[in-house]
Amino acid sequence: MSYPDPFAETSPWDEEPNAESNIPPTEETKPLTTAAPDGPAPFKIGFTLKAGNGFDAEWLTPAVYGHSAEDTARRGAELLAAMKSEGLIDLTAKAAEYTRGQYKGSGANPGGGSAPKRFSGGKVERQGGGDAAPKTVGDDCPHGRSLVKKPTWTALFCDGPDGDKCEPLWQDKKSGTFKANK
Repeated sequence: MSYPDPFAETSPWDEEPNAESNIPPTEETKPLTTAAPDGPAPFKIGFTLKAGNGFDAEWLTPAVYGHSAEDTARRGAELLAAMKSEGLIDLTAKAAEYTRGQYKGSGANPGGGSAPKRFSGGKVERQGGGDAAPKTVGDDCPHGRSLVKKPTWTALFCDGPDGDKCEPLWQDKKSGTFKANK
């Protein structure tokens, strides 16, 4: 087999669209044909059936194969109908619920899984997990507070909605107590 000279002054893209090439067709350059019905199925459809919008919701990810796009789509519809009629979707939900009930992980989040998260100020923040906010004498914040530790400071920030946040409480490094800067 001969290959074109990579240092030649011509480019393969400069050739006429109908120009014959000196390179014989290989397995990679031969046009694809549909497989015979007794050969491997070249078409695949994968489905993701998610039971909820959280990461802890169960997922079903079935796949079907076919010898033509129409055959694959037809098989996909049959699979989804069978999963429903045979109770596979309900059984999956029950099995996931049972499995979650068996979880004996840390007591930080009794429902199992990781602590809930929220998006705030351009970053993901944990709620209820990690470092718990210490109770502070005289703190009248009705929203609750989150503890934030940085290398040079520690503070309790209000968890209330933007525009209705209470004043942050800063930790005094010597005493370890939290108070507002006044």
